[in-house]
Amino acid sequence: MVDLSQLEIYLNVRAELEYLMSLPKERGGVRAGEEFFLAYDRRPSSTQRCPAFAGRGEILQAALRAVQDAGLRPVNLGVLPTPALSHYAWRRGRGGIMVTGSHIPFDRNGYKTLTATGELSKEAERPIETLSHRLREHLLAEPFEQSLFDEMGMFKTGSAPAPAALANGVTEYRDRYLSFFGAGALAGCRVVLYEHSAAGREVLRDILSGLGAEVIAAGRSEDFVAVDTEAVDEEMLSRVDRLLAAAPGGVQAVISTDGDSDRPLFFSIEPRLRRIRFEPGERLGLLAADFLGADAAVAPVSCSDAIEIALGERAAMRTRIGSPFVIAGLQRESEKGRQRVVGFEANGGFLTGSDIAHDGRTLPALPTRDAALPILCALAASRERGLAPCELFDTLPRCHGASARLADVPRQRSRKALLRFYPARADVIEIRFSPGPVAWRGETGEFREARPVEAREYSVLREAASRLLSPVANGASVTAMNFLDGVRIRLSSGEAIHLRASGNADELRIYAQAQSIERAAALAAAGVQEPGGILRRLLEHSSQGEAGT
Repeated sequence: MVDLSQLEIYLNVRAELEYLMSLPKERGGVRAGEEFFLAYDRRPSSTQRCPAFAGRGEILQAALRAVQDAGLRPVNLGVLPTPALSHYAWRRGRGGIMVTGSHIPFDRNGYKTLTATGELSKEAERPIETLSHRLREHLLAEPFEQSLFDEMGMFKTGSAPAPAALANGVTEYRDRYLSFFGAGALAGCRVVLYEHSAAGREVLRDILSGLGAEVIAAGRSEDFVAVDTEAVDEEMLSRVDRLLAAAPGGVQAVISTDGDSDRPLFFSIEPRLRRIRFEPGERLGLLAADFLGADAAVAPVSCSDAIEIALGERAAMRTRIGSPFVIAGLQRESEKGRQRVVGFEANGGFLTGSDIAHDGRTLPALPTRDAALPILCALAASRERGLAPCELFDTLPRCHGASARLADVPRQRSRKALLRFYPARADVIEIRFSPGPVAWRGETGEFREARPVEAREYSVLREAASRLLSPVANGASVTAMNFLDGVRIRLSSGEAIHLRASGNADELRIYAQAQSIERAAALAAAGVQEPGGILRRLLEHSSQGEAGT
């Protein structure tokens, strides 16, 4: 936060708006005079200046001013889940900005810009960067007396409260699910809702109770709590366990979301032991895809092989990690003629790329991460099939994922550490060592046998991966390596280890796949063990290599 001035927010928002105003309407363009919707999460810095962060903050106010100066009409929707903002804006053919740091730590923040028809694509990054550089030069060249900003990059006018919310975007989001699932869809379901500081805590409670569930709200916090739905640690498990222990009577699940409520958090309860069990987001996504009758499911490479095992031909080709890549995958599947297209990520965020009909009701497409839908699908499927949620999850393939992270590792350092596993050819996405001869493929092509010189190069990569994983591999050999996003190493045991630099935080992540939850969790824990864990040895090897040059 100490580096995030209102000047930085203002100029980047202005650059993005200039880009949006250059687009045709059918590609999400916006026009002067139109409404432009803004919302935010509950981080103090979203709407307040924070002494602890050198007086930084009031990000919403900077974004509002940028929208106004661009000739648009800013409309503040208040605290809102990111998918609720998207739903509200896109129904009106308008763009928006969500001020949120999502799941990242309390001392950081940011925002997300929406076009009038969807999320910004990866292709937009370069032209926006060019516009941002040009605007930066213009603003910094202004005489100080004419500038909006002081020496610290904050508005000269000083602190200002956030304007009152002028519209209620949450109502339409709530009604989206009440009308699709129908009254009584969750009758007899009893859940604990871990509220913490989630933007969607009220609306998720209203949706659940509106569908007939009994909701025990617990754990509300007026201080911001950063919740990462992929890296569920012992502290989080203990916190959820305490919430369950305080809940009277039988409970089927403990549910929650991250800060801006676009990623779900789901704990099933083993009835006899009354013990919580974390259900990873990709397994929640699998249940939702099945409940909705998807004919194409798009997921990133970080998800486990359970997707292909469970869905077969309905599982689309994997994408890179990040919602822009998953959204592009949704579009590709729709262009192929698929009619019921969904996507999900390892963090649990669920996307619908087409309208979905179910029991005579239609759910309009919402191609952005959503936390409510997969939670509702899992609970509704559990009720329809007469199974407890934990029993329902047990029907999925025995292929479990877990993840962990090393914090405060600069992204550049992480990427440099992974370079030693990459092949010389940038178009090689995957190398297969067995069965059969060594072979490779591009991003969308078939495998082709490696030439002798290529096979020798790939064998060196395999040996390096084997040495790194030898403490946890239990003698299993490396059978394949995938480079679509980071390095995913498959072992002959059926296990897999995926190493990757986070795309939006200074973290080095490990994703593990195994046949049991316990083994997957153990592999992930071995990744971040101190000292001598997989990730630490990876970084140390990179540092030694630099020292030796």
